[in-house]
Amino acid sequence: MITQKMKYALKALLVLADEHATEAPQALTIEEISTRSGAPKRFLEHILLDLRKAGVLASVRGRSGGYRLIKAPGKVSISELLRRIDGPIAPLPCLSRSAYRRCDDCESEQDCRIRRVFAELFWSYLVLIDSLTLEDMLRAGSADLPMPSA
Repeated sequence: MITQKMKYALKALLVLADEHATEAPQALTIEEISTRSGAPKRFLEHILLDLRKAGVLASVRGRSGGYRLIKAPGKVSISELLRRIDGPIAPLPCLSRSAYRRCDDCESEQDCRIRRVFAELFWSYLVLIDSLTLEDMLRAGSADLPMPSA
């Protein structure tokens, strides 16, 4: 599962990407982003700073200041954002690319059946998530997405 913070980050990025696609894109204030995305302003302040530090957004000072997208939506990797906002995405620490560590109770990674099963699932997930960009999210219409039953 992604965290609520990540959902707010994606909602804000989708708003900024929609603005980026207009003929004359403008920097949007936190208030505008909050209103358009439905994300609370107090959370957006920290999230937008993280995204600026990640090189996805720029902040613009002055009367018409705010935030604007500086990376093309097709260059904004969802998996990189997940790692930046939520931390490691692997289901087990011994499968993590960015935060690998051996499990405390592990006798042998090579013989671990739990690791083997989750590795297969995780690698399949990684193939999909590593290919997903903000542009893909922009193109995804709600009618295109199958909704699994709970």
